[in-house]
Amino acid sequence: GTPLFLTGQVRSTNCQPIAGAALEFWHTNAQWEYDNAGFTFRGRQVTNAAGGYQLETITPGIYPGRTRHVHVRIKAADHATLTTQLYFPEEPLNEDDFLYQPELLMSVDQSGARPQAQFTFVLTRDG
Repeated sequence: GTPLFLTGQVRSTNCQPIAGAALEFWHTNAQWEYDNAGFTFRGRQVTNAAGGYQLETITPGIYPGRTRHVHVRIKAADHATLTTQLYFPEEPLNEDDFLYQPELLMSVDQSGARPQAQFTFVLTRDG
């Protein structure tokens, strides 16, 4: 598949970075299959002191009824768990996907050797 480099931050609703947030990512391979037996195209990491994360993976495939997307779950102390999906701009199937939300579009720079994607997550406090 086409390499993809995704970076960004996890922040609170008052724009403060959240260090130590646990992010889980998962998506299909280029042939639109999930690895439900192992950990291929699944990963877990923790944000740094600046709330930053980075993921090196491939651009996921598209399967029937859905547009291209990456699943994400984020857990952080004193914050509500966020489970969501990130979407790619200019995908022809975005508008046809019943789960698509334009506010979850990554900004993607295609000018280099591999796409560079960016997204900032905002977590709400518990309670």
